[in-house]
Amino acid sequence: MSETIAKPIIVKELLESLQTEVQEEQQVIVHCCFPASPFLGNLIRIWHSTYLFDNQSDHKSRLIHAENITIYPNWTPVPFMKDFWFTLIFSGLPKGCKSFDLKEIIPEEGGFFVGSIKRNASDIYRVKISESYI
Repeated sequence: MSETIAKPIIVKELLESLQTEVQEEQQVIVHCCFPASPFLGNLIRIWHSTYLFDNQSDHKSRLIHAENITIYPNWTPVPFMKDFWFTLIFSGLPKGCKSFDLKEIIPEEGGFFVGSIKRNASDIYRVKISESYI
């Protein structure tokens, strides 16, 4: 014989506070295209020191996960004359963020950079990667 359990009543204030925490934990997904190259033997990788920098504040979202690309110090071979796609997942951006930069902060030349990415409601983006030589 099974007991029927009544649905619990959750106080409205608690539900509202939990919703705020869920929104703060959202992630940003960036699908990146490394354009086709006429050179054989191209290799790429991503460093953990890759961030999304909010253009309206000093907030930076950290890299949480990378798909289809290796993390430093390992390298990923890039197919000859084909666009190469990989996905980066970052911690959430602040609500007030309207645009942001994707920047790889590394101790050598050639870090990835995409500037002024316009924020959207889904926080899912498709960008073309370039290298910065700053």
